[in-house]
Amino acid sequence: MIAEALSALPIPDFRLRINNRKLAEGFYRGIGLDDTAGVLRSIDKLEKIGPEKVAELLKSELGATDEQARKALQLAAIRTEDTSFVAQVRALGVSNELLDEGLDELEQVIDAAVQRAPGKVLADLSIARGLDYYTGTVVETVLVGHEQLGSICSGGRYDALASKGNRKFPGVGLSIGVTRLVSRILSQDLARASRSVPTAVLVALTHDDSWGAAQDVAAQLRSRGIPTEVAAKAEKFGKQIKFADRRGIPFVWFTDDDGTHQVKDIRTGEQVVAAPETWMPPSEDLSVQVASAEPAAV
Repeated sequence: MIAEALSALPIPDFRLRINNRKLAEGFYRGIGLDDTAGVLRSIDKLEKIGPEKVAELLKSELGATDEQARKALQLAAIRTEDTSFVAQVRALGVSNELLDEGLDELEQVIDAAVQRAPGKVLADLSIARGLDYYTGTVVETVLVGHEQLGSICSGGRYDALASKGNRKFPGVGLSIGVTRLVSRILSQDLARASRSVPTAVLVALTHDDSWGAAQDVAAQLRSRGIPTEVAAKAEKFGKQIKFADRRGIPFVWFTDDDGTHQVKDIRTGEQVVAAPETWMPPSEDLSVQVASAEPAAV
């Protein structure tokens, strides 16, 4: 779902970095660190403060030995584009039932994800997701070349997302960081819109008393899905057309005193008789078109 959703957006290439909480917690228990939530919170800071400071946190706050801190960081350093992470974890020589369960689950997820989203998936055992309610798969997504932005889509598995009496219901949730993602799209000029506003038609005012009739026209156009607004005041038509042009609105609607209607494409100058109950703009003008642009240098 993440790969499908993000692939539809005008953004650079991205990677899903996937881990499993059972794998991590089982490994920490296997090396004698029982405060697994605390270890996860420390590992979650790895990219921000680096391995040396994380090791210091593990020793000072969780009582880890040098060897335990070293092992925890060795696990976090494992990254593969396939299921070869399993052998690398086994090579660290740690045994634990929960670790085995997590390894098996992550192996299944990575194996399936690589087939369905080739080139987009990475088993990354540094991904911790510091919140305690995750119980299985955890995922963070980064833009390639924009990793300093952080995760643009995160989530994971919850074994007890909801409950009813003694029954517990699992779930998998994710959220896209819309503000973070859109700010990068705009600041790096990664996409361009065909116009700056959604409005396709500006209904012009012939005089001050025509505001009610203009609203009726706008309502008819909107009822058929045409984004429409009414001019703020009855200025000269030239000024109303210039207002539409400045905002990128492609069409201006005029209503004569005899009740006939005309619509003008201000890009070409073509003006035709039209009826608000039947006229439609070309499909490419109905809504704003967003196209990918060449990424700017970072």
